[in-house]
Amino acid sequence: MAINELRSISIFASAVELGSLRKAAAAQGITPQAASQALAQLERHLDIRLVHRTTRVMTLTDEGRQFLEEAQPALHGLQRAMENAKRAREEIAGPLRIVGPRSTFQHIIWRLVDEFCDQYPGIVPDVKLEDRVGNWVEDRVDVGFRLGVSALDGVIARRLFPVQMVICASPAYLQQHGAPSQLAELSLHRCSVFRRPDTGAVVPWVVKVGGDLVEQPVLPAICTNDETVELQAVLAGRVIAQLAGVTATPYIRSGQLTPILVEHLSDRASYFVYFGSRVSQPARARAFIDLAVRRWVGNDEYVLSDKELRASPAGPALGRATWRAPSTRAQIDVPWDG
Repeated sequence: MAINELRSISIFASAVELGSLRKAAAAQGITPQAASQALAQLERHLDIRLVHRTTRVMTLTDEGRQFLEEAQPALHGLQRAMENAKRAREEIAGPLRIVGPRSTFQHIIWRLVDEFCDQYPGIVPDVKLEDRVGNWVEDRVDVGFRLGVSALDGVIARRLFPVQMVICASPAYLQQHGAPSQLAELSLHRCSVFRRPDTGAVVPWVVKVGGDLVEQPVLPAICTNDETVELQAVLAGRVIAQLAGVTATPYIRSGQLTPILVEHLSDRASYFVYFGSRVSQPARARAFIDLAVRRWVGNDEYVLSDKELRASPAGPALGRATWRAPSTRAQIDVPWDG
C-alpha cells in the first residue's frame, strides 16, 4: 500500500470519528481542501462512494461502513506500532551495539560501558572489538570507534583524542643494553613488531622525522598479533616496542616503562567516534556518544604531556651507557589469527 493511500484511509477514518472533514483536517495538520482531495482520491481508487456529504452532514454509505469496519483494526495496529517505535527511540534502554578496534581499544572501552550501564541499568551492551572495518548497515551498529589519521567517509564522526605512538622500554632493558640515541641505532636493539590480527601483516613502526611521518624498519625479536603479549614482553625487559599511548601511558607514569627517542613520537592518528544522523538515532546511542565525548575529549588520561615524555630521570644516564649486544637467542614469533 502506498503512503498516500494509507494517509487517505487515515483521513477518512478520522473524518467519520470526528464527524467532519474540517475537524479531520485539523487533527491531521492539513487544510480542509487537502483532506477533501484525499477522500476523493480514495473513492476514485476504490471506485465506490464512501460517504454522503452535504454542507452540514456527512454520513457513511453501506460500502463506506463495511470498508471502515475492515480497515479500522489495521489502522489502530499501525498507530500502536508507530507510538511504540517512537517510545523505543526515546527510551534509554535495550540493546546498544558498539564496535571498535581490538588493538589498543580493549584497554579503555570497558570503563566507559560500565559507567553507562550504571547510569542506565536497562541498557544491554553488545560490544564487538575487531580490527577490520565492517559494514555498519549489515552489522547494525549503533556506535563505532575507529583509530585513524582522519575520519572515514560516509559517516558522521567526532574526534576524541590523539593516539601517541611511543617508543619505550623497561628500565631493566635500558640498564642492560642502554638506550638508542637515534633511530639508526634501533637496528642494534631487540625490537617488537605487531601483526594485524585480521590479515597477519606486519604493522611497521611509524615515526616523525622533520615533521613528516616515515616508516622505520626494525629487526624483530618478537612478533605478535596481541598487544597484551607485546606489552608484557616490554615490561619484562625483553624488547623495545612502539606502543600506543593508551596502552603505555599508565606504565610510563608509574615508572615501569621509559619513553625513548621522544622527538620521533608519532601523534597524528586519533580515535574517532562514529554515528549516524542524530535526527534518527535512538536516544540510547545519543546518550552513549555524549558520554564518550564528555569523558575523552580534552582528557589527558591517555595522552602524555611533553614534560612527561622528556622527564625520564634515568634516561640521560642510560643514554650514555655503553651499549651491550643483545642476546642471540632465536626470535619468538607468536602465532596470529588467519
